[in-house]
Amino acid sequence: MQKALALENLIANGIIQREETSMEKEIAGQHRGYFNLADIMYFAKKGCEAVAEDEVTQRFTSEELLSWNLLSRTNANFHLVSWQLTAVWFIGILIRYSNSSHGCCYRENRPQKGGICVANHTSPLDVLILASDGCYSLVGQVHGGLLGLIQKSCMQTSQHVLFERSEMKDRHLVRKRIREHIADKAKLPILIFPEGTCINNTSVMMFKKGSFEVGGTIHPVAIKYDPRFGDAFWNSTKYSMMTYSFNVLTSWAIVCNVWYLPPMVKEEEEDAVHFANRVKAVIAAQGGMSVLPWDGGLKRKKVKESFKEEQQKKYCQLVTENGFVGNGNVH
Repeated sequence: MQKALALENLIANGIIQREETSMEKEIAGQHRGYFNLADIMYFAKKGCEAVAEDEVTQRFTSEELLSWNLLSRTNANFHLVSWQLTAVWFIGILIRYSNSSHGCCYRENRPQKGGICVANHTSPLDVLILASDGCYSLVGQVHGGLLGLIQKSCMQTSQHVLFERSEMKDRHLVRKRIREHIADKAKLPILIFPEGTCINNTSVMMFKKGSFEVGGTIHPVAIKYDPRFGDAFWNSTKYSMMTYSFNVLTSWAIVCNVWYLPPMVKEEEEDAVHFANRVKAVIAAQGGMSVLPWDGGLKRKKVKESFKEEQQKKYCQLVTENGFVGNGNVH
């Protein structure tokens, strides 16, 4: 029992225990207005924490489970199993490969025509689940392969807005087309995943502000999968669409909860970034997921230099606040 509780705490809290304090509180609490050589220890500690277990990259891999669900995905602590459990696993293969069970649960406040539906993004299944309960016009990235063929088929049946991730000019065109779309109250609501990539359903990462700059009514939707029955997360950097589809179809089941939350509008003097964060917080709270400020694009890109410079500016402001550096006071 104690080992089980220890494992549960390890998975829930991570392998290291972090002190949730900002640079300003931790450094400024010791001194203000001058450089101290001991400040190096703060940055060294943060660096070691990031190397051991950062809070971003783990969101791009499958969610860890407390126990083995007889699927191939498991925890490192459950590699050694008995022959009896192995026999049960083989029986499970026969059941799973011959039967497929998938379901979801819906709530009220469904998006209306002329509005924008925004949701957290875990899998291409998100679109199928929401589309089974209503029709949408989609906004998203152009894909190749099997998913690209599906996109082309969808384009022949309804008006969708697709763009290349690397072409910024297309993004300006996307915002223009979204404005034109929501201006017509007879058109289907637009479905957008502001994270821009699939996250493993344990957290909600940064919402791109473009969806919140066009105006109109935002209809938030929270989507939460139950990982005990199957892994709905699509790790596009590791699995192709064909492999992912095979894994989904041979899982025990895809169980999902969907919450249609009350519509939201941008408040007076509220910019698009704050509005996006407010909507993100509502979705995360309803789905029981953590809120992260990081860009999901870090799955494929390095951290922007502007993020590093922001931390440097914060520290520089602390040590120069009272002008001690200019007077030569170094401790």
